[in-house]
Amino acid sequence: MEVFRRAGYTIMPGSLERSFFLYWITGEKHLEDRFQVGVITTTHGVRGEVKVFPTTDDVKRFKRLKKVILDTGKEEKILEVEVARFMKNLVLLKFKGYDSINDIEKYKGCSLYVTREDAVRLRKDEYFVADLIGMEVFLEDGSAFGKLTDVMTTGANDVYVITIADRREILVPAIKDCILSVDPEAGRMEIHLLPGLME
Repeated sequence: MEVFRRAGYTIMPGSLERSFFLYWITGEKHLEDRFQVGVITTTHGVRGEVKVFPTTDDVKRFKRLKKVILDTGKEEKILEVEVARFMKNLVLLKFKGYDSINDIEKYKGCSLYVTREDAVRLRKDEYFVADLIGMEVFLEDGSAFGKLTDVMTTGANDVYVITIADRREILVPAIKDCILSVDPEAGRMEIHLLPGLME
């Protein structure tokens, strides 16, 4: 569920559902306004620290993170990051004003988000998955081909799952030979089909 490779964030179901909902209501592709960077798994110690499972490719970005949006499912809170450090595959975070286990324990299982403005800067040919999902896909001759419905991460490169009119899923590798252009704001992608991709 990543983008082109090493780009930004894995977008978890909550964000994808919002994208699909907006598309279903309006018929238009909308850019995401926020991205999930982690999920609070449990507390750490008694001084308000939490363990966070990162859902971003760039785990070190937590060192530069100044604030996050905590989504409890009922409300959202903006939390200021006071300390960020690492432990194995997790991130330990301490938020300003949360100084005991009692302050933070109720947020176990909650997701942490950043706004698009606070997201990592993407390099050329890198895109956030949430911006790709729902994108209209066209062939190089301008004819409509299908809709991008999923992104699969593989060892070599990502693979775009494109659902066509007969509901078949066509797997297109995210390589320059196949992906000719991507316009997230227009919700449009142009591709070249290599021999054998339709088989």
